[in-house]
Amino acid sequence: MQFKRLRLAGFKSFVDPTELWIEPGLTGIVGPNGCGKSNVLEAIRWVMGESSPKSMRGAGMEDVIFAGTAARPARNIADVSLLLDNRDRKAPPGFNDSDEIEVSRRIERELGSVYRINGKDVRQKDVQLLFADAATGAHSPALVSQNRIGTLIAAKPQQRRQIL
Repeated sequence: MQFKRLRLAGFKSFVDPTELWIEPGLTGIVGPNGCGKSNVLEAIRWVMGESSPKSMRGAGMEDVIFAGTAARPARNIADVSLLLDNRDRKAPPGFNDSDEIEVSRRIERELGSVYRINGKDVRQKDVQLLFADAATGAHSPALVSQNRIGTLIAAKPQQRRQIL
């Protein structure tokens, strides 16, 4: 399975619907400070079942919903979907019957999150299981956040070995 496309709407700084195509071989996201690089990574982790608001740089999970600015009103809903290329048929049993798998998560203020796989309502655990067999998921070592890079650089050799 490979990431193919990420769609965001109302998620953190991505107030307007945004679509990012993820080409094979993508290894990093670069850009100027404040352009949303960390929010892209957090959106991927969030749609994959992240449940810790702290790891999303928030006090509560609703903090992923666009909070508004002086020029733009706050939103009540955040939507993220991740399209996966499954032509290699490496998805776990129960998810492996199509060439593409779309995982989505939607949160509405005071109502919580809804998860879907290929348009069908599922549990958070089902989303986490989809990624578990591929050694991916919200806590995959392949998803390296900005603070983890700083921690790795500042770590002592023994700590680096534990991290890696």
